[in-house]
Amino acid sequence: MLSSRADTMAGNPARTVRDYYRQVDAGDIRGLVDLFAPDAQYLRPGYEPIVGHEGLERFYSEERVIESGLHRLEQLIVSGQHVAVHGEFRGRLKNGQDTSLRFADFFTLTDSGLIADRQTFFDSPAV
Repeated sequence: MLSSRADTMAGNPARTVRDYYRQVDAGDIRGLVDLFAPDAQYLRPGYEPIVGHEGLERFYSEERVIESGLHRLEQLIVSGQHVAVHGEFRGRLKNGQDTSLRFADFFTLTDSGLIADRQTFFDSPAV
């Protein structure tokens, strides 16, 4: 399924990034990991770099402090294979606390349409 998804997403970085947020909000870990290149890197405040499918799967299933929530994208800007996103996240942490924060994400995609790297910035302490 990975290659057919990559073929579908190639040439449409905005669609890939929007699909990423849909998968994350739905809790579809396998679906969101499949959007990343096998050697992708994710940089997130408060965490060591998250590398590859195994690292991403571990982060989303075990390490991420967010239990559930929704991302609202306010701006999505595409320049070639680069995508910048600004938005708001509202949800619940695994400790039961509700959270709301603003974020900025920067993505770089491969020529085949997979996410090669992602870097996140928050306006509040790391979540």
